Order: sequence, then C-alpha cells, then structure tokens
Amino acid sequence: MENAIGTVFRYGDNVDTDVIIPARYLNSSDPAELATHCMEDIDTEFVKKVKKGDIIVADKNFGCGSSREHAPIAIKAAGVSCVIAETFARIFYRNAINIGLPAIVCKDLPDEVNTGDKMVLHMSEGTVEANGKTYSCTKLPEYMQNILNQGGLIASLNREED
Repeated sequence: MENAIGTVFRYGDNVDTDVIIPARYLNSSDPAELATHCMEDIDTEFVKKVKKGDIIVADKNFGCGSSREHAPIAIKAAGVSCVIAETFARIFYRNAINIGLPAIVCKDLPDEVNTGDKMVLHMSEGTVEANGKTYSCTKLPEYMQNILNQGGLIASLNREED
C-alpha cells in the first residue's frame, strides 16, 4: 500500500479491544460479520458511515486490552485502510501488521485532526497530510511495508514459499 486516502474517524486514549469488537460477538471469526459490529460500543454510527479507505486516528494506547486478533480483523473488514495513533498497545500493533492492517505511529497528528477531515497517508515516506499540513510519522521499515503490501504475514510467508 503506497498511499491511503480517506475520511477520519477520531477517537481518544485507551480505545480497547472490547470496544473495537465487543466480546459478545467473538463467537464468530468471519471478518464480514465482525465488521458489522466494529466500534459499536464507542461509536454507534461507525459501521453506518465508514467507507472503504477511511482512516481511524486515535490518541495513546490504541488497541489495549485483550490480545484478540478479532479487533484488527474487524477494523480491516469494515473497510478502514489504516489506523494512526500516538501509541499502540504492542499486541494490537503486531496483530494489525500480521493481518495486513497498517498501524502508524504519529505523535503530533491526533490533536490536529477531527472526525470528518480528509487525510492522506504516504506510507513509504512516513508522512500524513491533513487540513493543509504535513506531519511526520514513524516510517515502517521496508520489510514491514512488504508484509502489508502482500496482505499480512501469512500471505507474505506463503509467497516466499512459492
């Protein structure tokens, strides 16, 4: 994924996996089913408004809580192209990369953007554009960008075997 272009959905600190995908829906592992309940306990309008390519922006500790892989799967299946936050919970970050969802650390961005703003992520450059400004983010190493470009870790490993 070279660039992500979308509308921002903005959240605060400590968005945990229980609000990303509530535990009552964990009896399914179907990404499409999980997507229909994504963020519903923190933002009842999210699944009605999110469009393919949109971007979640959050403050600190996004994805804290349990280590469920369902959380990044639900976000990706809902059509979100990437999550940008000041910081991520480590296990969420790893799970996101593993399933092919870019998780980008950007220390100054969250305070500067709001829900509904348009944003462009230039992943290979490690920059984000929003509201006429360009912000520096943590640029992912090339090997991680390759994993994301191939759809996640398993897809990447399967291609190496071919």
